[in-house]
Amino acid sequence: MVSSVVSGGARHSHDDAPDTAAEFRRIASLPEGREKEELRQEVVRAWMPMAERLALRFRNRGESLEDLRQVAALGLVKAVGRFDPGRGCAFESFAVPTIVGEVKRHFRDHMWGVHVPRRVQELRNRVRSARRELALVSGERGPSVGEIAEFCGLSEEDVLVGLEALESFSTLSLDAELPGSDDGYSLVDTLGCGEPGFDRVVYRESVAPRLRRLPERERRILYLRFFCDMTQTKIADRLGISQMHVSRLISRTCERLQREVDADLAREDSQDSQDSQAGQAGAEREHHSSRLAAA
Repeated sequence: MVSSVVSGGARHSHDDAPDTAAEFRRIASLPEGREKEELRQEVVRAWMPMAERLALRFRNRGESLEDLRQVAALGLVKAVGRFDPGRGCAFESFAVPTIVGEVKRHFRDHMWGVHVPRRVQELRNRVRSARRELALVSGERGPSVGEIAEFCGLSEEDVLVGLEALESFSTLSLDAELPGSDDGYSLVDTLGCGEPGFDRVVYRESVAPRLRRLPERERRILYLRFFCDMTQTKIADRLGISQMHVSRLISRTCERLQREVDADLAREDSQDSQDSQAGQAGAEREHHSSRLAAA
């Protein structure tokens, strides 16, 4: 069995690469069932040192070594299950790219703090490797964008995309202290908040023409109340009417202005929606016409 082969049988060039050719031939000859599955598990255990060695290549990249070992072990299980000894290649040449590919997919799919397209991830990897190699030659100044582009055979625009993606792998907490800050000032302290004053500007601009169209008495009452900050009682004394009448006029006028402004804003939103739908429909018709012309 595999255990005896691992302890005293023939070995490949690596200590963690046991000779399991006979076991794979037997696996291929067995029907699906318990015996076949147990033999696969023994082969997996025999090759586990190699999987752990491959996992070590990816340490210090933001993932725990234990998780990397588990991902590499998963890749090994897949390799054992898919390997066909009839193709004439050694299992190691099939298993290594399978395990490494599984670990790389783990980083690509689970370790990025933000969603980044696969092409951008590949640019990041090429730029990172090139910058590391060129740094040995360029010294402390570091390689320029043009030097990286020439080294990788990429455009400078692609290099800039890759450099930007270098900062997208992991996220930074909003509670993190800003560099050079000694008073605990964090990123969250730099964020703004909603400004209700903008909405007031919109309403004021919408109300202004309607105020000018009000009857003289209603316009004067609103001016004294909201611009001169006079009480209803003082306004009533100045105009020679009751305070109750002033209150009713203010409420009725403000409610009417509110209805008119809301109605105008609703009509503008509806018109914007119709224009957007019309523009989208026109674009679809143009696209359809171009496809027909191409056909």
